Amino acid sequence: MNIVRKDLDPNNAIVTLSIEKADYTEKVDKQLRDYRKKANIPGFRPGMVPVGLLRKMYGKAMLAEEINKLVSENLYNYIRENNVNILGEPLPNESEQKEIDFDTQEDFEFVFDLGIAPEFEVELTKKDKVPYYSIAVSDEMIENQVKSYTGRYGKYIQEEEVEEKDMLKGELLEMADGKVNESGMKVPDATLTPAYMKDEAQKALFVGAKKGDVITFNPAKAFESEAEISSLLKISKDAAKTVDADFQLKIESITRYHESEINQELFDKVYGEGTVKSEEEFRAKIKESILENLKADSDYKLGVDARNMLVAKYNDLVFPDTFLKRWVLSSNENLTAETLEEDFPKMIENLKWQLIKSKLEKANDIKVETADMDAFARKMAKAQFAQYGMIGMDDEIIANYAKDMMKKEETLRHIMDSVAEEKIIAVIKETVKLENKEITSEEFNKMFEEK
Repeated sequence: MNIVRKDLDPNNAIVTLSIEKADYTEKVDKQLRDYRKKANIPGFRPGMVPVGLLRKMYGKAMLAEEINKLVSENLYNYIRENNVNILGEPLPNESEQKEIDFDTQEDFEFVFDLGIAPEFEVELTKKDKVPYYSIAVSDEMIENQVKSYTGRYGKYIQEEEVEEKDMLKGELLEMADGKVNESGMKVPDATLTPAYMKDEAQKALFVGAKKGDVITFNPAKAFESEAEISSLLKISKDAAKTVDADFQLKIESITRYHESEINQELFDKVYGEGTVKSEEEFRAKIKESILENLKADSDYKLGVDARNMLVAKYNDLVFPDTFLKRWVLSSNENLTAETLEEDFPKMIENLKWQLIKSKLEKANDIKVETADMDAFARKMAKAQFAQYGMIGMDDEIIANYAKDMMKKEETLRHIMDSVAEEKIIAVIKETVKLENKEITSEEFNKMFEEK
């Protein structure tokens, strides 16, 4: 086996692999001997088929298989052992590759094109400037979160007089000629909420009524859709279309949702028993949580701006464009040359960023450890629980949920990439000059809207 590399320029090279008979004969013969032991060919006992016959029948296929293995293994070993930083995958050379004939040839030559990444080093200093947007926590943010918690952890209480948003329950009877229609519809456990009625006059019939009162109203006038009427009367939507009679409801219960008071019971529900002991501590804890979330947003924006800064700083890097376009097209059968031309600048920008990140990881010995992934997965799990108001969850529940998340290959890959990105951002924050700018949440969000 002989391998020769020819550099065409800093980004393109040709590698030629020359394979002689001695490189593969022994392995092909071994394949034939192994196959002979299990070959089942009519007219011959197992293990007694002549090797010459097997060679004639299967030798070409075994030779091709062995040659492909030799080429693949040796090509990638050469790339790895010589630290060739290739882009994409090696491609067969379109002009120098000679036709292969396994019937007549004993020696073979394979020629590959290599696309090589540009050589450069990433240097970060305090001369490199990146804006860092610290998002201020407003009183309104804290108050909105307080309202969210008081609303989420409220209680349903039975009342005596109806308000618009109350849920009423009682027996619903169809009317005819001003009195109950004995053969009409009856719903013994009907429920309704005046707030959902589109007609203000119908709604006004209920607001201010008391438990035990009998209210006569018209569902067809009160509600906007057949779906609401069918739900109230427990009939089909088609049947609801024909309903035009009045109904009477005897109010058996009035249920109202009361937001939680800002007290120790609420503190314990939100943050766990005894963690917070006063409204002042409660609001401080909320501010701390908001700051943590806003910091993640600030770091994300820093990552975007740092990427833009570094990509612009190394804008003069040269890539093997022709090779890369050929490789991308060969790897994506649904991609057209026209679409590739449109997308190619963005591809190069992404590739440049990947190379820069790789350089930073190597220069700063950044590694993603199992403990890092566990911690990030737990952070993801906590964030997901928090979306549903489940704060202060038991550590064991968080750990088990995070463990289940990491069983999914796609999620695990996302976690690994995110941890590496976080560590790179940490290096950038320590190394470059951060131009701190305090802005409001509205101003921060507007920056993304303008993009």
